[in-house]
Amino acid sequence: MGKVIGIDLGTTNSCVAVIETSATGKIDVRIIPNAEGARTTPSIVAFTTGGDRLVGQSAKRQAVTNAQNTVYAVKRLMGRKYASDEVERQRSLVPYKVVQAPNGDAWVEVGGRAMSPPEVSAMVLAKMKEIAESFLGEDVTEAVVTVPAYFDDAARQATKDAGRIAGLEVKRIINEPTAAALAYGLEKKETERIAVYDLGGGTFDISILEIRQGVFNVKATNGDTYLGGEDFDLRIIDALADAFQKESSIDLRKEKMSLQRLKEAAEKAKHELSSSLETEINLPFVAVSSSGEPLHLIRTMTRSELELLTGELVERSLAPCKQALEDAKLTIDNIDNVVLVGGMTRMPAVQEAVKQFFGKEAQRGVNPDEVVAAGAALQGAALTGNDAVEVLLLDVTPLSLGVETGGGVFTPLIPRNTTIPTEKSEIFTTSVDNQAFVPVHVLQGERPMAADNRSLANFELTGIPPAPRGVPKIQVTFHLDADGVVNVDAKDLGTGRSQKVRVTPTSGLTQEEVDRLIAESETFKAGDEQRKALAELRNQAETLLYTTDAALEGYADLVEATVLEETKQQAIDLRELLAGNNLTALREAYQKLEAMTFSIAESMYGDLDAGAGGEGGGTEPA
Repeated sequence: MGKVIGIDLGTTNSCVAVIETSATGKIDVRIIPNAEGARTTPSIVAFTTGGDRLVGQSAKRQAVTNAQNTVYAVKRLMGRKYASDEVERQRSLVPYKVVQAPNGDAWVEVGGRAMSPPEVSAMVLAKMKEIAESFLGEDVTEAVVTVPAYFDDAARQATKDAGRIAGLEVKRIINEPTAAALAYGLEKKETERIAVYDLGGGTFDISILEIRQGVFNVKATNGDTYLGGEDFDLRIIDALADAFQKESSIDLRKEKMSLQRLKEAAEKAKHELSSSLETEINLPFVAVSSSGEPLHLIRTMTRSELELLTGELVERSLAPCKQALEDAKLTIDNIDNVVLVGGMTRMPAVQEAVKQFFGKEAQRGVNPDEVVAAGAALQGAALTGNDAVEVLLLDVTPLSLGVETGGGVFTPLIPRNTTIPTEKSEIFTTSVDNQAFVPVHVLQGERPMAADNRSLANFELTGIPPAPRGVPKIQVTFHLDADGVVNVDAKDLGTGRSQKVRVTPTSGLTQEEVDRLIAESETFKAGDEQRKALAELRNQAETLLYTTDAALEGYADLVEATVLEETKQQAIDLRELLAGNNLTALREAYQKLEAMTFSIAESMYGDLDAGAGGEGGGTEPA
């Protein structure tokens, strides 16, 4: 069996690693250098007028003179729709052309040819495959490829497609922070809780993990797929371009070659200011004045100026950190170590922000540019049965999974950030007499009302024998496996009849939708709670009216006339309020009728218990 390589397919740079095991069982993680001797390779693809295709450092070298045919940061387009806000923003920042594919996805166009992001990424993966084969002296056909933890299924599938196009069987897609944790904690014997802060070229992830004797358990993850080094570069580009425009009335961002020169200057300045307090930016002959005179951009930028320009970006990374800790039900004091991943974590302001947030210095024993590829290679070795690498990775589901119940309420069965694999069951019942089937609507999201969440599947459990409402017991079970695939099973416990459906939790979701669902969960929390309370009270009121009507019909001769008439009037009043939105009035009417019918219900309790649903009853999966 050939070696399984680990590839960190980055927004800015990519890295490839392999595991070599000695005769004594010692593990050696080898970061494989490219032909230029560098241990990382630019994730850049260029197409020349002569028809050649360049990948990596050679593509980067000619980017200024061939800007519109040089594609970089294509990872930010993976699984994205052309009409999304993120793609619209990306289009204004890059010199190459971004176009809309027939299916609505964002593609790139070079030399009149449209290409999907997976196709371009495949060229980078093929380059990494070539680097590995040259180093190992053998063919490489299998790989573990990493993705941001907050990548959705569309982006993950696009990454798998890129691997296939590159001639690689992608054995596993794993999250970048998880891979980094694997490389960091492989030989750790004691139990340790760590936070992996991963700020790369295009994305930000934060994952909270517990490491215990080879088991890597992700407790929670959060992030931002549009926060990374590219955004820091943009702040510098805008500062340089705005200052130049103020002096010359020329906007360098409107000319592709000038924009590319600004991009390279910004990236260089950012890197230098990580180790120096100031740097000179010198771009001679960057433009021509209206009189034909050449213009030059020469200025000094200080570290404090950079920190002022990018402070908001650094601050943005801390909100997901806070949310991840809350989701993990941990505090900062529970975190033993912080691991920094991604080239942007070399920035002193980022390191200081992380230190201030977590209250401790981050670990400096890992290379932020290489640790993700190393972890991917370790996972690849584990998948091949390498006895020296015994690890178990337990990841989480990013959004809650559940069903729609009576009144349009979303009832979660598996909360977000639940460790997978997992299984959860709940018993529901019918809402009308003689109901012959039960519709099951499977959803994903964080909002209390079903209509505000993402629909995954609809199916029906049929063949339910005629019975009064509340008598049938329908067990709905969610099975969520380690690959994130869901099986939903609805079973009539009375007849044993069942219906199953297999769905993929985040299939079809764009990251905008994931972020929107979570953000809206907080933004509209108060309104959601009001709507949820109203829907639940309506369900309770309808049940109370049903039992009251049945009681009055069957036991009217046992009730005093005045009590009977007053109860009927209370029922009329409650029924009239059902269609309204006055929660207070509905609750008062419900409580009055409930008190009025209590003595009646007590006398008939034994007869109605089974008809009311009995043990495990609830609202109907709608």
